[in-house]
Amino acid sequence: MGEHAVAITRVAEKQWHAVADDRVVGRGDASHRPDGRIFVSIDAWHCAAFDRLADAMLADLSGPLYTLVDEADLDVTSHWERAGFTTRRREWEYLVPTDPRVTGLDSVLPPPGVTMVAVGEAEEGPLRTLDQAIRDEVEATVGWQEMPAEVLPRPDGVTLLDPSKYAAAAQSDDYVGLVRLAPVTRQPRIGLIAVRSDHHRRGIARALLAQVLGSLHRSGIETASAEVNESNAAAMALFEGVGARRTGSNLELVLR
Repeated sequence: MGEHAVAITRVAEKQWHAVADDRVVGRGDASHRPDGRIFVSIDAWHCAAFDRLADAMLADLSGPLYTLVDEADLDVTSHWERAGFTTRRREWEYLVPTDPRVTGLDSVLPPPGVTMVAVGEAEEGPLRTLDQAIRDEVEATVGWQEMPAEVLPRPDGVTLLDPSKYAAAAQSDDYVGLVRLAPVTRQPRIGLIAVRSDHHRRGIARALLAQVLGSLHRSGIETASAEVNESNAAAMALFEGVGARRTGSNLELVLR
């Protein structure tokens, strides 16, 4: 099917359709992240529809624009590169064992004065206070654009939607570290591990990981998944140090 046979229609403010022979052969979408960035996606039957959709969307939208692709999907990656997008960052996907005999976390204890609070048992008030403190630290350093999508603030400013998904590290009446665990069926996902900056290098992140993975293992779950920005050397070392293995990678592409 030639490119001339594909017609593009903007069907909504953030949606485009590619039509050929009275059939929809491609769809394009744009979404505004809470951090202000615009992410675009295209699902098309063939190259001509993809290219026409990309041309129309880029003409209608103000840059910079971003998209996410599976690095192993060379066809989709090349389509976006043909449209002018370049790689901004890579995020590694990890498969993390839970068995303490494999992870080496069976003898890991929290540092003196720190106690572990299991997933679902954290108090909402201290958890929200820690969540905001960590986000303020991120904003003051690498910025929101380096955070995974699921930990970005929502438009109303709410950043912690479900406290039951978190484990925490407590010292006195304060929380100083947290883990977010998404209870995906059969293979939970570790969405975030974070420790307040004034408590770094005390082994708290490792103790939190030991707590969460050990709990999953006792529940009969053999592995969890995690995603880590390749520029986050500390997080990569933490996961690889417990035997996690890379299973793939995603690319964040940008058109400036």
